[in-house]
Amino acid sequence: SSWYDRARDYWEKKDATVSGMLDGYDAVSAVDLEASLCFLDKVKTLPAYKGGSCRFNYALDCGAGIGRVTKGCLLHRFQQVDMVEPMERFCRSAPDFVSSERLKDIFQQPLQEFSPSKKYDCIWLQWCILYLTDADLIDLLKRCSAALTDGGVICVKENIGELGFEIDKQDNSIMRTDKHYKQLFRQAGMRLLLDMRQPNFPKSLFPVNMYCLRPLDANPAGQPENAETT
Repeated sequence: SSWYDRARDYWEKKDATVSGMLDGYDAVSAVDLEASLCFLDKVKTLPAYKGGSCRFNYALDCGAGIGRVTKGCLLHRFQQVDMVEPMERFCRSAPDFVSSERLKDIFQQPLQEFSPSKKYDCIWLQWCILYLTDADLIDLLKRCSAALTDGGVICVKENIGELGFEIDKQDNSIMRTDKHYKQLFRQAGMRLLLDMRQPNFPKSLFPVNMYCLRPLDANPAGQPENAETT
C-alpha cells in the first residue's frame, strides 16, 4: 500500500471545502457539474442496441470527498446516493455539506480495498482512479461491475494526458491517455457506450473525458453479441 501513502498525505493537508476538493480551482465546479448532468441525460437516451438507459434510483459516488458531485449532480438525477471516500475528515464533513436525507451510506475506505454491494444503477468515478495502479483499477472496475443492477452503468470522469503516461510525484497520480483508459476498460470486461470531452474548462487545466461503461456480459435482450458492429 506504500504506493498510496503519498496520495493520502497529499489529501491529509487539504481543507474539507469545495476549494480543497478542487485544489483551488473552485471556479470550475459549476462547469464541471453542468457537463456531468448533461452526460447523465445522454445516458438516459442510450439506444436499445446499447442496452438503453440505466435506472435512476441509486448511485454510488467514488472518491467522493465531501460530496461535491453527490450534491451538485447525482442527487439531481438519482433518488438516493451512497458515497465512498478514504479520508475520515471528508466523510465527517459530507452530511452537513450535502445536507440531504437522500444521501444514505458513507463508506470510509480506500477504493483499492472497497467492494460495493450489488444495488447501484450508476457508479460514478471522478478524479479518483488517477490514483490507482492499472492492476488495482482493473480490479475495482470488476468489483463495480458486479455491484450494478440490471442495466446499470459505470461512469468515469478523469483527466486525460495527451502525451502518454506520466506520474505526478506530488501525489502519485497517474496521467493516462484516452487510449490507455479504453484499453483498461476492455481488460476489465467493460464495453464503452458513450464518451464525451468536458467542454468549457480553462486552457490551463488538463483535458477531462467522461466515459459510460457497461459489463460486456450485460447483453441487451434480443440483441446478438456483435450488434454494434453490424
